[in-house]
Amino acid sequence: MEIQNPEIRKSKFNKDFGVGFYCTNLESQAFRWATRFGKGVINYYKYDPHYNSNALSFPEMTEEWLDFISLCRNGGTHDYDTVSGPMANDEVYNYVADFLAGVISRAAFWELVKFRYPTHQICFHTEKSLQAIRFVNSREVY
Repeated sequence: MEIQNPEIRKSKFNKDFGVGFYCTNLESQAFRWATRFGKGVINYYKYDPHYNSNALSFPEMTEEWLDFISLCRNGGTHDYDTVSGPMANDEVYNYVADFLAGVISRAAFWELVKFRYPTHQICFHTEKSLQAIRFVNSREVY
C-alpha cells in the first residue's frame, strides 16, 4: 500500500535489525518485497542520512553483522536511530537460524552465504529517525 507517513509498528516476528520501518535502496529488492503476495506498491522516499547521528551501518556481511542480526532475531534491542546493511533474506536467514541453533559453525555460515546476491535494508527505529525521510511518490507493481 502507499505509505505517505511511515510509522514504527511492532510485529509478531523478530526482524534483522529489530522493530522499525524498513526500506531498501535496491529497486529489485523493493519489487520482490512489494510483490511477494501478488500486486503491490513501491513507495519512494528522499532520505537525508545526515539527519541521524545515532546510526549503525554494516557495508557488508561481517562477524559484527551476524552477531547483531542474531541479537535482534532473538528479541534483543538496541538504541540506534537507524541501522543499515545487508539483509538476511529467507535463504540467508535459514543459515542464521542454523547458526543460532548450533547446527552449523560460523565458518560454515560464511561459506554458505558468500555467493548470495547483494541485498540492502535500512531500518528506522525511532520517531526522530523517521524525520530523515520524506515521501516522494509510489507506483503499483505486478
